Amino acid sequence: MAAAAAPRSSGKEALPAALGSASEPPRLFDGTTRLYICYFCPFAQRAWITRNFKGLQDKIELVGIDLQDKPAWYKEKVYEQGTVPSLEHNGKIMGESLDLIKYIDSHFEGPALLPEDPEKRQFADELIAYANAFTKALYSPLISKADLSAETVAALDKIEAALSKFGDGPFFLGQFSLVDIAYVTIIERIQIYYSHIRKYEITNGRPNLEKFIEEINRIEAYTQTKNDPLYLLDLAKTHLKARPLPETNAQPPQL
Repeated sequence: MAAAAAPRSSGKEALPAALGSASEPPRLFDGTTRLYICYFCPFAQRAWITRNFKGLQDKIELVGIDLQDKPAWYKEKVYEQGTVPSLEHNGKIMGESLDLIKYIDSHFEGPALLPEDPEKRQFADELIAYANAFTKALYSPLISKADLSAETVAALDKIEAALSKFGDGPFFLGQFSLVDIAYVTIIERIQIYYSHIRKYEITNGRPNLEKFIEEINRIEAYTQTKNDPLYLLDLAKTHLKARPLPETNAQPPQL
């Protein structure tokens, strides 16, 4: 896949205020394409990055949803699952972040985010299918306050190995793609959480992952969607019910 160049941006987008329980819904199915997101949700961030990279800021309107004060109309009138992201397009509503990033890539103009090369395309499908298992493997020890498990280490090592499969760039398929979008929003958070909460650095001994993080932070479509790390850490301590643990030399290392 040739390197896909993202359209130029004039800077960080002015985001509309997130809508809470006292808000009125937008005028649904009026021909406007809307992406419903929460600004700090990693799954919604996937769709947001995809929109930005393809230069669709004028084609897909962002609607922020306050998940801590969620409006009843969102579940009743927009997306019955009540989760984000969801996309309103052509008179219907779709959800599930991994499905949405593929839909946005294939149904809208802009740089292609999946390769034509059959080997890379197959690898992309495999990695996107693994993204949920990766997320579970990395979040489970944080939620349960458990030690770093073999499953967690294996998940990180799998990603490290996957990043070395193709040698034509620092990303999973060489060049930036939907696979990177599927993983970066999770990696962004677990790097912060493990470092601050469990004193474990996920990039130690994983040079490909370290390079991936360095290079993806040069992608404006991604950096436009990032939150302050300390804000994400505060959310983690609240939502994961996690608290800092003392550093330990025990093996395997504490998270």
